[in-house]
Amino acid sequence: MRLTTRRFALAAATLAAALPGLTLAAGNEIRIAHVYSKTGPLEAYGKQTQIGLMMGLQYATGGTMTVAGKKLVVIEKDDQGKPDVGKSLLAAAYGDDKADIAVGPSSSGVALAMLPVAEEYKKILLVEPAVADSITGDKWNKYIFRTGRNSSQDAIGNAVASDIAGLNIGVLAQDYAFGRDAVKAYKEALKKAKIVHEEYLPTATTDFTAGIQRLVDALKDKPGPKVIAVVWAGASTPFGALAALDLQKRYGIAVGSGGNILPAMAAYKQFPGMEGATYYYFGIPKNPVNEWLVANHYKQFKAPPDFFTAGGMSAGIAIVEALKKTAGDTTTNKLIKTMEGMSFETPKGKMTFRAEDHQAMQSMYHFRIKVDPAFPWGVPELVREIKPEEMAVPIRNKR
Repeated sequence: MRLTTRRFALAAATLAAALPGLTLAAGNEIRIAHVYSKTGPLEAYGKQTQIGLMMGLQYATGGTMTVAGKKLVVIEKDDQGKPDVGKSLLAAAYGDDKADIAVGPSSSGVALAMLPVAEEYKKILLVEPAVADSITGDKWNKYIFRTGRNSSQDAIGNAVASDIAGLNIGVLAQDYAFGRDAVKAYKEALKKAKIVHEEYLPTATTDFTAGIQRLVDALKDKPGPKVIAVVWAGASTPFGALAALDLQKRYGIAVGSGGNILPAMAAYKQFPGMEGATYYYFGIPKNPVNEWLVANHYKQFKAPPDFFTAGGMSAGIAIVEALKKTAGDTTTNKLIKTMEGMSFETPKGKMTFRAEDHQAMQSMYHFRIKVDPAFPWGVPELVREIKPEEMAVPIRNKR
């Protein structure tokens, strides 16, 4: 009995001696969970965001991956593009992995499932790149910030590019939060042009024939200019089907869309002169952060950074800049107070978290597609930068 007691005492002493080191190790880390589509329909978006996030953390910390003497640790989790999976993974990240802050996800549907988890655990979720207005709108809570653009910013930018008197618009969009919120915001932003038909198709659609035919039927006899505006995310897009039908020649129906990832913009070569608004294209912004991103991305990957690489980098920079201001303090309320109204430099130039809904105010870019044999995609040439102060982005969270 005495031996057992002695062993217990020795074990307890050993544990007590080890605990300060364990506590110190935990205290010297800042844990960032990245919940994103490592697999699934938005896998390409997720991969870009992850690369950008790591590059943003590297850039903002000067390559040290530390802030205020604390090491940044990134925990990756694959939501597979499934809302229930994303929700459970975020809970595990906050609860089991002791994440101080989370970033993601790729899908708006997944993001909406994750928002209540951030509120339950009272931890910040920095949304990047999910777009739906409702994320910083009616489904928002105070723990949600977003560096990614929202549907209204997309819509206002595209309205600048397409809002002309007498224009008849048919919209082809995905039937989930991203598509429906985008069209709602687009309708609100248009002042002169008119939407005459809305066509919503499942996200996994590969045969667009019937949907396009309904749009053609709604538009072909309308007087004046006509356009099918495409709001689509993911690998399978309707652009090939639209180009094959040669709608401009047959019915005078043009095709319009916003920016997209470079592989998707290969289809844009079939629509020279097409105009829209984009969140990012590596050749457009002229600033030191973007120069660093482009140069280092080419160095590492032998290719330019893409749409969501820039977004991921912006998220990484935002996290580091906030932590610098708090001297590494990850207390949620202190981070919220610090980040509300905070401005920071990104590959797109300056972003500012709007205090009312934590949406990052940022520039959009009105572009016109040029076909250049040197590039396998349609090149978006800048028509003009649409600055944050030019866009009356609605506050939708009823705060």
